[in-house]
Amino acid sequence: MSVGTAFHPRTAPLNRKMQWREWSGYFASSVYADAHDIEYNAIRQAAALIDVSPLYKYRVSGPDAQRLVDRVITRDATRLKVGQVYYTPWCDEHGKVIDDGTVHRLTETEYRWTAADPQYRWLTMNARGLDVHVEDETERVAALALQGPFSRAVLEAATGESFADLRYFRRRGATLKFDRHRIHVDVSRTGYTGDLGYEVWIPAERAVDAWDALIHAGADYGIRPAGMLALDVVRLEAGLILLEVDYTSARHALNPEQNYSPYEIGLGKLVELEKADFVGKLALAREAASGGPERRLVGVKLDWYDIEGLYSQQDLPPAISPSVDRSPAPVFRPRGGDQIGKVTSLGWSPILKQAIGLASVSSTCEAPGTRLQVEWTVEGHRGRVEATVVALPFLDLTRKRA
Repeated sequence: MSVGTAFHPRTAPLNRKMQWREWSGYFASSVYADAHDIEYNAIRQAAALIDVSPLYKYRVSGPDAQRLVDRVITRDATRLKVGQVYYTPWCDEHGKVIDDGTVHRLTETEYRWTAADPQYRWLTMNARGLDVHVEDETERVAALALQGPFSRAVLEAATGESFADLRYFRRRGATLKFDRHRIHVDVSRTGYTGDLGYEVWIPAERAVDAWDALIHAGADYGIRPAGMLALDVVRLEAGLILLEVDYTSARHALNPEQNYSPYEIGLGKLVELEKADFVGKLALAREAASGGPERRLVGVKLDWYDIEGLYSQQDLPPAISPSVDRSPAPVFRPRGGDQIGKVTSLGWSPILKQAIGLASVSSTCEAPGTRLQVEWTVEGHRGRVEATVVALPFLDLTRKRA
């Protein structure tokens, strides 16, 4: 049975339509406003507060903490400095991705590890022979994503200190201030929106106070809570992948086709084969030496006039859902060619005014400019629309890294 997060006393009254979804055993709001495009606009034009507490969170500590992190992730953990954050995948012994998430170096011997799926057993299995302690702190640490062009201003108003020096994928401690409350938090320059933003890591018992502090500080900046529907749109624009949508965890794969290496889901640049041995290194080295996998993740832009034409054939006005479609759709070579992949996430970008999608396709079709066709169904009638491979991300905002 799902339960509310530590922010539920504040988020529940705001979710007036009671549009909840389940996320790792917690209630997560799909949308607070009448339509999620209002929340999308807050992320892209003002500031938004997103409850991301259901993320799994682990504290890795001890003399051999670095060795464990380096043994598991595909990136070189020896180069991760205190105050720095890595985004990284980790793999099984076959080089297939189990999950992707962030690793924050808190001190010389302490890390915070976040993941979409439970990882406690995997971490402890790989900790054998090491002097290291792995602690699941998911329920003890609440988390808010403060995202949008005014997110820095909101954070500075809430803390009374400048964050202009906190660089992209860096972290530091801070204190939120509201009335007589002082809430000690950890702030990372991270997010899942492709925009300027921060994630605030908060002791669960102070979650409501932290929410109030940020909402109060953001009142002059148009801050509003945002749910999962808006988050899905912005993460697609940013070309960010989603577990069990754009790829299947190796832990859940039912057949070989459902196993993905980092090279197959756009994370090949995060594989550092020169580092010390890590789980899956041998398999990934062999894959790289062979020229890479036969399929790759790409971005595609769909031709609106082709979409419009399919609706016209049914005497209907053109329509596209404002929500991201997570159901796979076949991708074909042009002019009635054979199927060479599938679209995994498909949606409409309000800022680009374009139908966009992430697609897993043959490696022969990964070059930007390659023409493809995507299946599109109208009133039960299947058709095909022209699509073009484009470089990811679809939307690359300079303020994200500024």
